[in-house]
Amino acid sequence: MSGEKRKLIFLVTEDWYFWSHRLPMARAAQQAGFDVAVATRVVAHRARIEAAGCRVIPLRWRREEIGPSSSLAAIAEIYRLYRRERPFVVHHIAHKAAILGGIAALLARVPRVVSFIAGVGYMGTSRSRHARLVGAATRLLSPVLLLRRNCRVIVQNDEDRAVIEALRPAAADRITVIRGSGVDLDHFKPLPEPPSPPITAAYVGRMIAIKGVATLVEAQRLLRAQGVEMQLQLVGTPDPANPSSFDEATLRAWSQRPGIVWCGHRDDVRETWATAHIAALASEGGEGVPKTLLEAAAVGRAIVATDVPGNRDVARHGINAILVPPGDAAALATALKSLASDPARRRAYAAAGRSLVAEGFSGEAVTAATLALYRALSAAV
Repeated sequence: MSGEKRKLIFLVTEDWYFWSHRLPMARAAQQAGFDVAVATRVVAHRARIEAAGCRVIPLRWRREEIGPSSSLAAIAEIYRLYRRERPFVVHHIAHKAAILGGIAALLARVPRVVSFIAGVGYMGTSRSRHARLVGAATRLLSPVLLLRRNCRVIVQNDEDRAVIEALRPAAADRITVIRGSGVDLDHFKPLPEPPSPPITAAYVGRMIAIKGVATLVEAQRLLRAQGVEMQLQLVGTPDPANPSSFDEATLRAWSQRPGIVWCGHRDDVRETWATAHIAALASEGGEGVPKTLLEAAAVGRAIVATDVPGNRDVARHGINAILVPPGDAAALATALKSLASDPARRRAYAAAGRSLVAEGFSGEAVTAATLALYRALSAAV
């Protein structure tokens, strides 16, 4: 794309999520000739995003506010933004941005709309009021908002594609699978295993129930009861906007148990993988393709994860991972014990995981696929 720069607006609820997961995409869009802006609630990452060359447009919405009045206020704010900015294309990130931004884009007659939907399975997995409302809105509005002629949808795994496609089968060609957020393979280079014993497993992510943190803690307790000195690192913070978030008191209490350390937030997760032998994710579902598993595989860590959509895209059972049923602490403990006692298997899984990420999940592959989607949409509309 050449000539005058075309305006691309990313719409996302939280600035931290854009910084963590989508900044490489913004940089690639800039290199492709787009004038990139990020519309988001600003908390702590505005300066970082602006330093990357993106204009930041603050929004007042909050991820946890899902009632009618707050949703209407958000739609009105986004509508005014789109009418003022006149973007060439908007890229909505996650369910809330896709639905509310989709309504605003329709009203404002935005010519091209891309919606990224990660973890469609959350709508059926979670029993929360939020999940039920998101699911109902997605099923009702997707055919109109997400799958119109001038719209494209990005999902991260085949199961999510099937869910969206079922809402409007005739629009199947408007859905694209782009697996993951992309991993910087130069940054996440293979790391040697730390000394042992003891063997350490680590979970990196938000401290919320759907990620199976409590199941992982219980699995570690079962191993200790069997005399297996498995260490567990929990790396991440509570998410107050999520109704299933664990509070700090619970995390501190877990950290008082033998062999468990709650590390809080780490800017560079390579510090975690340098001190851990196994990556663990006991998610109950609702995953796209988990970034934490991609990064762990990239640095050469064997994986134990639950057998749910998204996880199994990067955690391949018997190749670089052991998969277990969600919610089954005993099976999780057995899998962790199996890898803890088998360093040769961990090494084989480490090499296979690195190769897997390099072949299909690199940052270059993800950004190239997304830019190709922009170009195809531009040509079609």
